[in-house]
Amino acid sequence: MTAPKPFLFLSARPEVEAVGPEYESVRRAMRLDAGRLEHHRLDVEPLGEVRLDAFAGIVVGGSPYNVTTPEDHKHPVQQRVEAELAALAERALDIGFPVMFTCYGIGVLTRVLGGRVGTRYGENAAAVEIALTADGVADPLVGTLPGRFDALVGHKESTELLPADAVLLASSAGCPVQIYRVGPSVYATQFHPEVTTDDFIARAQVYRHHGYFPASELREVSRRLAEASVTEPQRLLARFVELADAR
Repeated sequence: MTAPKPFLFLSARPEVEAVGPEYESVRRAMRLDAGRLEHHRLDVEPLGEVRLDAFAGIVVGGSPYNVTTPEDHKHPVQQRVEAELAALAERALDIGFPVMFTCYGIGVLTRVLGGRVGTRYGENAAAVEIALTADGVADPLVGTLPGRFDALVGHKESTELLPADAVLLASSAGCPVQIYRVGPSVYATQFHPEVTTDDFIARAQVYRHHGYFPASELREVSRRLAEASVTEPQRLLARFVELADAR
């Protein structure tokens, strides 16, 4: 019997203390052992030419980078990361390859597709209610989730104008575009599908001075997160594995 192909996780977090925990959160949510989830740090090493046929699918993690930062203010590493992710998105769309872009990644994908990213619908670190659209309920990936569920968010920018070719799958009161699909198997989520509340509290400690909430409110933010019930979003990544393996 042929061994199943591995998945690839792409991270872009310069903060070393956040890198390992993010990988572990993604791996756990995907229900994979470490041997099936390879990890590449885009902030450390260029991606190069990825042989997509060597992988079952790819997950792109979050980052403190913002695509709305003016180009002349972006660090050269961020410019490279965004160019590499844009090229990956275009290749995946060309051949229908499974990729899930999360948080920062949704901004990159939205721009590739001609949508608009802005700061109008930023959300502080919190648990928010997500509602599936009719297309979301019918979607083979997103439809595995309840019609309404809580998820963890923390972002300064978001998709303000959905790309013309994208199908809106979920929204929230504070952010109209929380999940969309383009083509058969490229997805983007604004919320973090990988984290538990404990994971997110630990991440809040790392990013307390990055503007996702007032640093002086860390204790209160952590308390609210600890009281939240977030049980469903990780099923999204487990289902992503199921669908990618079945291709």
